[in-house]
Amino acid sequence: MSDYSALLSSVPGILHGFGDKEHLLPAHLQAYEATRPEKKQVHGTRIVNVIQPGQNCGEADGFITSTPGILLAVFTADCLPVIFCHKDGKEVAAIHAGWRGLIDGILEKMAERINHSGDTANWFASIGPAAGNCCYEVSQELVDDFLQRLGLPPSLISPRHRHLDLAAIARAKLHALGFAGVDQAGSCTICTEAPAGNGFKYTSFRRNSHQRAKDPTHQGIRGRNQQSGIIIL
Repeated sequence: MSDYSALLSSVPGILHGFGDKEHLLPAHLQAYEATRPEKKQVHGTRIVNVIQPGQNCGEADGFITSTPGILLAVFTADCLPVIFCHKDGKEVAAIHAGWRGLIDGILEKMAERINHSGDTANWFASIGPAAGNCCYEVSQELVDDFLQRLGLPPSLISPRHRHLDLAAIARAKLHALGFAGVDQAGSCTICTEAPAGNGFKYTSFRRNSHQRAKDPTHQGIRGRNQQSGIIIL
């Protein structure tokens, strides 16, 4: 079962959802898949204004549109998907934020783009399923880099030794950037089990890498990343 934001569900005139292994793209968004812009996600901070269906966006990790009928969707498999919507449902956005994009400022870039013609105080943001602090173990050097560059409380950035809390970092940034409301949908992509107890709920790059290290014949995740999307009707 795909995940939804309670905050964005209150906005009229849009559809949204966060995918999982069962429905890589939420079922109610699949009819719009052909309108999705073409892009190559590169863990960067480039934001693209999307003005037509199927637009070629090149290398980009953030997308924004006020054009109805265009599905903005990002692929993830442990990284953070974040989708955005103006309170009136007339403009939407989506970003892919791994640790690189998060530390390099993709959320700030999106806020800057929104503030060119509006105000983040009129926008909502929802963080989707991603690697949780329960499982996202990294090097101490990376934790130290986050501590030095972001200026957030150490207990927020790394609540457990050598573990990052990507979602908490994103929430803190989004609140500081002045978004009207921020919520989170879904759970840890690495350890969350499927509701029926049939394996795991989400595709996870890290879990898959560990499985392939033990068994080289284990299927990779290429082409099986979940998508998080939003569209103006």
